[in-house]
Amino acid sequence: MTNQNTLSIFALGGINEIGKNMYVVQYADDIVIIDCGGKFPDESLLGIDLIIPDITYLEENREKIRALVVTHGHEDHIGGVPYFLKKLNVPIYATNFTLGLIELKLEEHRLMRDTKLIPVNADSKLEFGQVQVSFFKVSHSIPDCLGIVLHTPEGNVVHTGDFKFDLTPANNQYADIHKMAEIGRQGVLALISESTNAERTGLTPSERMVGSHMDEAFMKAEGKIIVSTFASNVNRVQQVVDSAIKTNRKLALLGRSMVNVVDVAIERGYLTVPEGMLIEPREVDRLAPEKVAILCTGSQGEPMAALSRLSSGNYRDVAIYPGDTVVLAASPIPGNEKDVSRIIDNLFQLGAKVIYGSGSTTGMHVSGHGYQEDLKLMLTLMQPTYFIPIHGEYRMLHHHRLLAESIGVEKNNTFIIKNGDVVDIENGAARQTRKVPSGDTYVDGISVGDVGAIVLRDRKQLSEDGMLVVVLTLSKAERKIISGPDTITRGFVFVKNSEDLIKEVNQLVRKTVNDLQEENVRQWNIIKQNIKKAVGQYLFAQTKRKPMILPIIIEI
Repeated sequence: MTNQNTLSIFALGGINEIGKNMYVVQYADDIVIIDCGGKFPDESLLGIDLIIPDITYLEENREKIRALVVTHGHEDHIGGVPYFLKKLNVPIYATNFTLGLIELKLEEHRLMRDTKLIPVNADSKLEFGQVQVSFFKVSHSIPDCLGIVLHTPEGNVVHTGDFKFDLTPANNQYADIHKMAEIGRQGVLALISESTNAERTGLTPSERMVGSHMDEAFMKAEGKIIVSTFASNVNRVQQVVDSAIKTNRKLALLGRSMVNVVDVAIERGYLTVPEGMLIEPREVDRLAPEKVAILCTGSQGEPMAALSRLSSGNYRDVAIYPGDTVVLAASPIPGNEKDVSRIIDNLFQLGAKVIYGSGSTTGMHVSGHGYQEDLKLMLTLMQPTYFIPIHGEYRMLHHHRLLAESIGVEKNNTFIIKNGDVVDIENGAARQTRKVPSGDTYVDGISVGDVGAIVLRDRKQLSEDGMLVVVLTLSKAERKIISGPDTITRGFVFVKNSEDLIKEVNQLVRKTVNDLQEENVRQWNIIKQNIKKAVGQYLFAQTKRKPMILPIIIEI
């Protein structure tokens, strides 16, 4: 337990992972939440659509929540907003462009009418009880990004958001280094800073570097040119538009998220596209290939995204022909390399010229996250007493701690925490001794949180060894077998080639039921358990596989 004058800082997502960011700063009875992201599942989470943070603690303290403040509009920072609002309808504060992307999600979930959205900018000042909030501009790979300062009676807490120091940003949204320095001079009790590129030496290259390489690719392309990138990277989208203008090409957009983000960016003034330049996908084949450019989603190998469907020839209105050029203007996120490689192989089989690989090799991508020198500059400007590295896997947090020590932060003043670990600061002294509930909540279709470890275990078993259903009819009075057993399999063995095995299973089931009847065992659950155990042991001995076994007993 803590007293009323304690400042508490913790994460419900975003530590030891890249995704589903959610950070909480609490002073006394005032809670401010920073970001509410989602994370896409890996292949082990069968059927899961999205992973969002567990907000049990926030639900238990709902009367203390003052606001959700969003740093920027990337999916790992706003993807969980609709699901959060269905449980906790609190005001959302974000920049103009970020609110535009949030509104797309709220309209899809029919939440716009009931949600309070308040625009902020770098000059905004907010007051939530004993916590005041101000902002500063940072550069990233999406427009309108902010760092956040939380002014509390205990001291100032700074959350950097995602950032790098780009001195020549493509969108001319410069990081406010002077304001950061002033915040540091005023005193920073705790700095919460992202760690994504803490292993990479040097400074992050400028986004402008991509523009010249993009122009070169467009000029050399003989057929259509297809560029795949993150839809939210509006700076990169603008560079594709500019290259298309220089080479007199029309531009088609493929992928729902690409169309939606471009619409928001044009509507809100973050993207400049000449009138008449955009065409519908069905118009692509009506124009000469050298007069067409395509901008699409799918740079991470997502199976249903536009690029994947193009590579397999399954996109309804557009096809890739020999001589077309495909540019992957994004580096694969760790874990996606296999899917991206598959798509690249398919594209080469179609006869396309493919420009792919790391951004430093092709010049088609630069990171939106700061390298080591960027991170050290932020630490130097802020000069925090305490430091909490976030937004990275453990090794990244570790490297970020070393960087903090190199600029003078005391070793014992850095807290490498896990989701749910609480850093409490009282009278200037920080400690980490308690936890709050945290973890993953799975979104599966329209259900949120209904799928847990047991369901995922069953799905895994079904995917690996299939299932076997045993149906038999018993007499209600005597518990004797009237008909069956009949055995049905799916994903286990092909019945026509395994008739002897199925026959043995049926005989084993009949023997098991008869033995139980002689022992005067009449409870259904016991009969079913014995059938599962006997059949499971037999099948493993015969096949070395463990299918899911479902006994179905019909009583007459």
